[in-house]
Amino acid sequence: MALHFERSEYTNRMQHLKTVMVQQKLDAMLLFAQESMYWLTGYDTFGFCFFQCLIVTKDGELTLLTRAPDLRQARHTSIIDNITVWKDQGSADPSNDLRDLLDDIGLRNASIGVEYDTQGLTGKAARAIDQSLADFADLKDHSVIIPTLRSVKSDAELEYVRIAGELADDALDAAIDLTKAGTYEGDILAAMHTAIFSKGGDYPGNEFIIGSAEDALLCRYKSGRRHLSHNDQLTLEWAGSRARYHAAMMRTIVIGEPKKRHHELYEASRDALLAVRDAMIVGNPVSDMFDAHAKVMDDAGLAEHRLNACGYSLGAVYTPCWMDSPMIYAGNDTIISANMVLFTHMIIADSDTHTAMTLGQSYITRPSGPENLSRHEIDLINC
Repeated sequence: MALHFERSEYTNRMQHLKTVMVQQKLDAMLLFAQESMYWLTGYDTFGFCFFQCLIVTKDGELTLLTRAPDLRQARHTSIIDNITVWKDQGSADPSNDLRDLLDDIGLRNASIGVEYDTQGLTGKAARAIDQSLADFADLKDHSVIIPTLRSVKSDAELEYVRIAGELADDALDAAIDLTKAGTYEGDILAAMHTAIFSKGGDYPGNEFIIGSAEDALLCRYKSGRRHLSHNDQLTLEWAGSRARYHAAMMRTIVIGEPKKRHHELYEASRDALLAVRDAMIVGNPVSDMFDAHAKVMDDAGLAEHRLNACGYSLGAVYTPCWMDSPMIYAGNDTIISANMVLFTHMIIADSDTHTAMTLGQSYITRPSGPENLSRHEIDLINC
């Protein structure tokens, strides 16, 4: 069995979940988020692109309904003993298999929490289970229960997070070593991944973002590569990942002579990032960090260029995105707890002057102040 944690770690997580289920008067939960299954049991797969469900009773009993290719996957990577396979065939409807399984477990007329807000449950599948279970049980949307529990990390989880931070730093070193006029973007991307994979890292929850020239103003991955020019800009957003735990970073590197606008945007980004870091105070609301970011940006005359969020939580997450909740935006009253992992980013895309500037660092929240997960400073990088 390939587990990343001691059994006691999973026992503690289950106890936290059972406590909340009692508070919410739930007899069971239907977990569809792969992140939830991994956190609770160690189950590690990309099979969540198909229908699968982990049933958790208030007594802590676990039953997985999945497809045949994931039977051995679950046995090898998780603590789940009870696994039922639904068959791929012309008339297959796994929502009916789920109903029959719930009936066998004795959950007819039960109060059941469902994880609806996840990539692991498509709209079609959600409609199917609602229909199949309409007269069977009382379903309630409890999508936030496990994400809330996952947002605060144990000491064992933070060990992986710190390793992920080291891998992210290694990837930046690899990128800087190659960044110069004439370098092909694909070679930079390959070097960053090699730095992570060669030291035991994992695929991240989404593609690395890489773009130069006009593409440097984008903050999403897109297909297509180019060679860097003599006066250029290169935006990178990436994450080190170990045991699925992430530590993200972001930088815009200037090749050749920085423009005056680069310096202006860098200074605003630096000041805003530091203001957000200083607002990362345990016990205060997440929105304080966004407000600190917005004030610096707005005072610098950049209100029209800034985004409506300046970061998010990180953890063990799966495709399509390494972003986790809570997000850092205005009005988010989630309280910052100790041992959260938060990625803060400043993203400025000035389309009028075709100038990009980004900075991003990951931190562990501590009562004594944020713990920086990077050995790199936030100086302007000029290659």
